[in-house]
Amino acid sequence: MESLTTSKFKGFTTFDLKIIGIVLMFIDHIHQMFVPMGAPDWLDWFGRPVATLFFFVSVVGFSHTRSKEKYMLRLYIGMLIMTLGSFTLQQIVGYEEVQLMNNIFRDLLVGTLMMYGIDKISEGRSSKTFSKIVLGIVIILFPIISSGILMLLMSNPSAIMVAVWGVNVIPALLFTENSFMVLLIPLLYLAKNHRWLQCMLIALTAVFFFFQGSTQWMMIFAVLPIMLFNGEKGRGMKNFFYVFYPLHIWLLYLISAYVFMH
Repeated sequence: MESLTTSKFKGFTTFDLKIIGIVLMFIDHIHQMFVPMGAPDWLDWFGRPVATLFFFVSVVGFSHTRSKEKYMLRLYIGMLIMTLGSFTLQQIVGYEEVQLMNNIFRDLLVGTLMMYGIDKISEGRSSKTFSKIVLGIVIILFPIISSGILMLLMSNPSAIMVAVWGVNVIPALLFTENSFMVLLIPLLYLAKNHRWLQCMLIALTAVFFFFQGSTQWMMIFAVLPIMLFNGEKGRGMKNFFYVFYPLHIWLLYLISAYVFMH
């Protein structure tokens, strides 16, 4: 009886949610990399809940991290390494059939900046410090304002290269993989004490994509594991995702290039 009791499902930990996201992401990236060889479109469906899962995990991680500044710094370094590595790899291989535009680190960094801004506003309100409230608003608006500036620079032929490099090093909302959908991160953070509200926000976003005719509506399936999240960290894998994410994309890209060229 005791063995049966201990084997009962106790919900998903943060570790479990990351593993689910990684598996689904891997399948999705197989589709992305092997489209030139006729990879079926339905493989792409597996990836639709992935960003939502990682958004939710980032909210949990940011809420419990000891140093939010170090948390953001890791994401920023990950963003730079991903950008530089993908650019260098494409220049060396010269495989134009697949473009490496992936950089979830940028999405998570933008969302984390906004969460950090929310914290500053909260601290300012608690301590009645007006400067902290202003700082928080500035931090939240930064990824939005930087997007506008970069868009303006891109419309100017003489400044387009400045804009391109700016996109690579500046966290800008409109240049993330998921664009405005990244706003889910600060919204989920505001609702972090109400799981039902978080799931409602995800569902409403899914409904929006459904009426847009986008398969991104399948993000709704992220609600099930999120509802089953038990609030526990689970096994530690602090740096695994930072390594696995770029390496699996680059490896799949190289395999795709080799198969296509032979």
